Amino acid sequence: MKIILNLSMLCLLVLLIILSGGCRSKRIPIKTPEGNLGISQLELNGYASWYGDPFHGRRTSNGEVYDMNRMTAAHKTLPFNTVVKVNNLDNGKSVQVRINDRGPFIEGRIIDLSYKAALMINMVRPGTARVRLDILRMERDLSRYAIQIGSFKQKRLAGRLKQKLLKEYSPVDIRPRDLVQGKFYQVLVGNYKTRKEAARALRDLRAQGYSGFMTRRD
Repeated sequence: MKIILNLSMLCLLVLLIILSGGCRSKRIPIKTPEGNLGISQLELNGYASWYGDPFHGRRTSNGEVYDMNRMTAAHKTLPFNTVVKVNNLDNGKSVQVRINDRGPFIEGRIIDLSYKAALMINMVRPGTARVRLDILRMERDLSRYAIQIGSFKQKRLAGRLKQKLLKEYSPVDIRPRDLVQGKFYQVLVGNYKTRKEAARALRDLRAQGYSGFMTRRD
């Protein structure tokens, strides 16, 4: 009777261990972005879009050849090779992608997915979706930040804005970009070491009536 009782207690103990820890996820949780990774919620919450044929086979911002059938994405500020989980808030689907490009260069959109990644979360047909990004892996990156203030099809308009901004800011650069809609000339302000410095400059520019967003200079 004593042996049976001890055996029952042992089985109960094993069951409690399984229920309390054996079934837990092995994934290490990421700490809150704002306080620990220096990333604001605006960089992780917003709208996703996707890009495909016009860029298939071209070079991405980190020098790779873009393949629309691989699980990659473009982001304005996250370091290259950062792996994120993209959660489609419109349908509950999610997908993991690696950052290897810069964009999307439209205010309010936070990530441009490859065609394959967009297909996995059913957002190819609508074109955009509300998403939340969870950072799964991020490497240290020393590239600097800038604020994109304007984007023009005509270089002379970009030059006019540059001259106006140079009265108060330095450096101010014009960066040509080939986008789906054609070639654009982006006006970039500053060369900031940290997100905090760039965020402060963005607040100052917005207070003066400019609209823009933070991006990287790589």
